[in-house]
Amino acid sequence: MNGLKEQISEAVSQDLIEIEVALTKNLKPYLPVVSHVAKYIMFSGGKRIRPLLMVFSARLCGYNGDYDKTLSVVFEYLHAATLLHDDLVDGADIRRGNPVAHSIWGNPATVLVGDFLLARSIAIAAETNSVPIVDVLARTTAQMSEGEIHQLLHRGDLAIEETDYMEVITRKTACLIQAACQVGALLAESPGKQVQALANYGYHLGVAFQMVDDLLDYTADTVVLGKVTGADLREGKLTLPVIYALNRATAEDRTRLETIIRDVDMAEADFETVLGLIKKYGGIKYTRDRAQEHIEQAKNSIDIFDASKSKTFLKQLADYVLVREM
Repeated sequence: MNGLKEQISEAVSQDLIEIEVALTKNLKPYLPVVSHVAKYIMFSGGKRIRPLLMVFSARLCGYNGDYDKTLSVVFEYLHAATLLHDDLVDGADIRRGNPVAHSIWGNPATVLVGDFLLARSIAIAAETNSVPIVDVLARTTAQMSEGEIHQLLHRGDLAIEETDYMEVITRKTACLIQAACQVGALLAESPGKQVQALANYGYHLGVAFQMVDDLLDYTADTVVLGKVTGADLREGKLTLPVIYALNRATAEDRTRLETIIRDVDMAEADFETVLGLIKKYGGIKYTRDRAQEHIEQAKNSIDIFDASKSKTFLKQLADYVLVREM
């Protein structure tokens, strides 16, 4: 895995430098507090996967203009906005190993900075004068909001099904990653077949990314993860590993799972019990297998493109998503 990570890091090093500059340059806030909150959430350990996906998707389609880095920040701004809002809705304390923004600046300022980032994203996209690009971003922001609401409605819902879970992660996570890839192709004014191929790549990559994220909530090292393991479960978010286990557990074990999940003050020993039952009924393996399927579909989606450094990068990134530790 380290070799793969190093190859990816080397491939994106110069682009990352330019993206970091563009993130600050394009904020253009009227008030200092906006800059403080936005930079706090964006420069606290983010991997810039979404901007990089847009840049490399455009490059794969032959783009050689000078607006790709500027447009790419839209996807980091949108991602940051959702993190600000999600942390508040979830009542989270820690994000990437740091105190959440609303614990420092308060709820009203944090919500409004999230709104500002959404507005800046649309403004930057509008400068392309591309109706298809603005349309993709408008629909994506609506989908992301719907995904958050859908998840909120199912919080603590022990009857949640895999189909509900897929709806949530498609709207909350996959749609933004899909949009980044799709917009890259649109920026390059690619034919519809290429736009759709990259949209498919982004969708499957995004689904796999979230599935792995949900796995890490049960399996990762707390220090590496940057938050306490089991945080999703403690917040009432039932993700695929536990959904799968609940549906396959004996009546006795399902009752044990339900009793623990309902407890708002879940002890560490109780979380370990849940983890043991998830493993017993194959929830970890099933989720990893499903993520693997989506990674393969993502890579297959871009086989229509000729060999290139950009295509190699996108396939390597897909492989890395499956083995990442944070």
